[in-house]
Amino acid sequence: MTKKITIVLADDHVVMRQGLCGLLEGKGDCEIVGQARNGREAVEMARSLRPDVILMDIAMPVLNGLEATKQILADDPAARVLILSAHSDAEYVERMAAVGAVGFLEKQTSGENLTKAVREVAKGNLYFSPTVARRLAQGRKRSSHSGDLLEQSGVRLTARETSVLQLVAEGQATKQIAVTLRIGVRTVENHRKHVMDKLNIRRGEVQSPPGATTASPKPGPA
Repeated sequence: MTKKITIVLADDHVVMRQGLCGLLEGKGDCEIVGQARNGREAVEMARSLRPDVILMDIAMPVLNGLEATKQILADDPAARVLILSAHSDAEYVERMAAVGAVGFLEKQTSGENLTKAVREVAKGNLYFSPTVARRLAQGRKRSSHSGDLLEQSGVRLTARETSVLQLVAEGQATKQIAVTLRIGVRTVENHRKHVMDKLNIRRGEVQSPPGATTASPKPGPA
């Protein structure tokens, strides 16, 4: 019996996950082994299930697809992340390719193309839709003249600092971030300070929502 392609779906829309599950498992050679509602769950499932392919959305709560992909590949460089997103602007394509995604499709793609992409990625190949491939090529031409702002300035954030910055940007208070990342409030505050120092942000420019409390949850490991 031929081994099936194991897949983790990461999308915050239930209907989308259900549709993808029915489509791919209906092909006979694909098996959905996990369904993640956000980037954090995608990272955890990729780590515990080690699927052949992670089918990843970009715009998700808690942790977006870009940061989730970074963390997955930091943990397992051999992981195969295929992006399926409504956002296919050149910036998204370039950034996802830069962090190591091996494929990118728009959500408007056909079921046939999606299945082909999953199979190709599972074999170890790259797969970008024609439209995305053109945007990626154009972006690489531009990148020869100008680099990412953080790269130009020499700023490097750790994975944890990036996670904290992402959650702050999503409007989470310090206590919420501590619970989400399972670390202590003081640790969150230290990471925020380091991010502000590295990015040269004045205190007050990165703030929690008004009325947010910093009452400490049970401390965890950093």
